[in-house]
Amino acid sequence: KNAVSQSDLDAAEAQFQAAQGALDAANANLRAVKIQMGYTKIYSPITGIIGKTEAKAGDFVGRDPNPIILNMVSNTDHILVEFFLSETQYLQLARRYLAETKKEKQLEQEDAREFELILADGTLYSHKGKATFIDRMVDPMTGAILVQASFPNPDGLIRPGQFAKVKVQINNVKDGILIPQRAVTELQGMNRVFVVDKKDTVQERKVKLGPKVDNYWLVLEGVKPGEKVIFEGLQKIADGVVVKPVEKQFQRIKQDGQ
Repeated sequence: KNAVSQSDLDAAEAQFQAAQGALDAANANLRAVKIQMGYTKIYSPITGIIGKTEAKAGDFVGRDPNPIILNMVSNTDHILVEFFLSETQYLQLARRYLAETKKEKQLEQEDAREFELILADGTLYSHKGKATFIDRMVDPMTGAILVQASFPNPDGLIRPGQFAKVKVQINNVKDGILIPQRAVTELQGMNRVFVVDKKDTVQERKVKLGPKVDNYWLVLEGVKPGEKVIFEGLQKIADGVVVKPVEKQFQRIKQDGQ
C-alpha cells in the first residue's frame, strides 16, 4: 500500500522542481515590480510644506546639462529672517549683547530673544526671535551688516518669501522726549526746531537727535520736558516772531522701556 513506482516518483519530483523554479521566478518578478513601484513615489528627507512642481512627465529630473528640480520642501517650524543693520546700529547692539568677558564674543542667549516681527498687515507677530547669525564683515558699499534671526512658527502662519519688519530694542531711555519728525528742519548740517515760550514767542533751537521711534525723533539735547514744539506751519515762522499757538497733545509712547 501507498507505494509508487520509481518512474512516478521521478516525474513528481521533476514537476515539483519545475514549480519551485516558476515560484522563484515569480518572486523575482515581484521584487522587480516592487522596485519599479518604488520609483513612482518620492519621499522628502524632511517634514515640511511642499511647493508646486516644475517638472513635467518625461522630464529628466536632476540631470545635466539642464537639471530640473522636481520640487522643494520647506521646514517651517522655525523661520529665518534676514535683515541688515547699519554700522551704528550694530555697534549699539554689540555693546549691549556681547559678553566682553568671553574669549569668543557671542550673543547671550538669555538676552537674545528680543527681536520682534511686524508682519505685512502691520500686526505684531506673537513669537519673539533670536539672532542666529551675524555676518563676518560690514559691506563697505552699503555700510550695513547682515543679521539672521530665527522665529518659532508653530502655527505655520509665516511662509518662506514673506516680507516683514524686524523690531529690536537698542537702548533704554527713561522719560525720553519725542517730537514729530516733521518738526525738525536741517540747515547746513545742523538739526533745529522751533519752540514757543511762555510769551508765545518763537525760539529757534539746535537739537541733538537720537534714533527714530515710529514717526518721531528722540531728542537728546536742545528741548526740555514740557516745552512747546512747533510742527506745523514752519514756513511761516522765524526766530523771535510772536504767534498764537494751537496746542495738540500727543499720547505717551511706551515701547518695552523706551
